[in-house]
Amino acid sequence: MRHKQMEFELPELDKKRTQVVVEAVLEKYRMFKTITLEEREASTTASYSDMPRSYTGTTSDQTANIAIHNVDGAAVRREYCNKIDRAVKRLHPKERLLIEERYMKDDYVFDWMVYQQIFNPAISKDTYIKIRWKAFYRLAFILDDMHILQIESIVNGSS
Repeated sequence: MRHKQMEFELPELDKKRTQVVVEAVLEKYRMFKTITLEEREASTTASYSDMPRSYTGTTSDQTANIAIHNVDGAAVRREYCNKIDRAVKRLHPKERLLIEERYMKDDYVFDWMVYQQIFNPAISKDTYIKIRWKAFYRLAFILDDMHILQIESIVNGSS
């Protein structure tokens, strides 16, 4: 009796689109990490209007609406950042180092800084590009699994 092996091939991803999409995800992460939550505050002054009011069947609780916005917005950003952190932790140590140092910590960190100053010993630009592509490739599948991006949009041959 012959057993059939399941064949599963990972799709070939478009390198440019993959880089653009993954970098956008990491840029959003960095923004969420560094942006200060601008909390809404309740108005303490009375506001008057010449428009006559009519009963709408709803009550307005400005303070509750503001509190919900402040808590929900922060929770969404925190959850997004936690997902990205978990995704990056699943990478190979060299890939993780590259992604964390180049894309997750600070703005104005450039590729040459990472491959010349962060990697110890320093690596060549070509080696850096190979490691970065492997990291982007793996991250794309991990982020697809986490429903942060859709892999179909970056598969080679898709439009």
